[in-house]
Amino acid sequence: MKTCVIQMNSVADKPKNLAQARRLVEDAVAQERPDWIGLPEVFDFLGGSVSEKFEAAEILREGPAYALCAGLAKKHGVFLHAGSLLEKNADGDRLSNTSVVFDRQGHEIAVYRKIHMFDVTTPDGASYRESATFRPGAEVVTYEAEGLTFGCAICYDLRFPALFQALAARGADVLVLPSAFTLQTGKDHWEVLCRARAIETQCYFLAPAQIGAHQAKGETRLTYGHSMICDPWGHKLAMVSDAPGFAAARLDAALIAKVRGSIPVAAQRRETFS
Repeated sequence: MKTCVIQMNSVADKPKNLAQARRLVEDAVAQERPDWIGLPEVFDFLGGSVSEKFEAAEILREGPAYALCAGLAKKHGVFLHAGSLLEKNADGDRLSNTSVVFDRQGHEIAVYRKIHMFDVTTPDGASYRESATFRPGAEVVTYEAEGLTFGCAICYDLRFPALFQALAARGADVLVLPSAFTLQTGKDHWEVLCRARAIETQCYFLAPAQIGAHQAKGETRLTYGHSMICDPWGHKLAMVSDAPGFAAARLDAALIAKVRGSIPVAAQRRETFS
């Protein structure tokens, strides 16, 4: 299976973001001919005010971001992991940060809502309180794509290895982490954590990410980019440069089996400690 991670510079302008996503997917299909494509976190709308986020959000299966991704998957006959989009909940209280996955016919095959909320103050003093706007999800989600099991996570989930162990326990061969990692944290932690999650689970790791500047709370914020694909040994197979774009690599089921056979950590794991 050939996979392709898309890197975007989304901003607080939904039509502009959807046009960018369409263009990048179309270019990736033309140049790489992938079987699977992944978009970054909140590809449809990044930054802006809380009220603008609510205005841009859509009821699942009823909005333009969902329709775009379903249509692109069907048009090009690819699996499309629609990074994450802003989802309205029925009670209108908080949004969900939601990944939706489509098969080659454009049919929905998985929905994952981000579990871990990014409530931190970064080294540059910027304050992020994701839980004030977003409701955390609670379900561990996998899906099947032509003989491989894919596990779902989003951005800040990366710092919680128990989630990835749970995905591995459910048979994941490939882990997908759409992200909008901050520049401040990304420059020190992004690559090492992506590679670590690949190594400890012995899975491929696909990480499509946001790059560049956007406006939020009246200030300029920067995302780190460096979208990448890692193999089960932790090697980087592909990485996107410091601009919107894409990178591709093939997944090899035989390599997964080889790595797991050589270091059988799943069989050797001890679940209890004194």
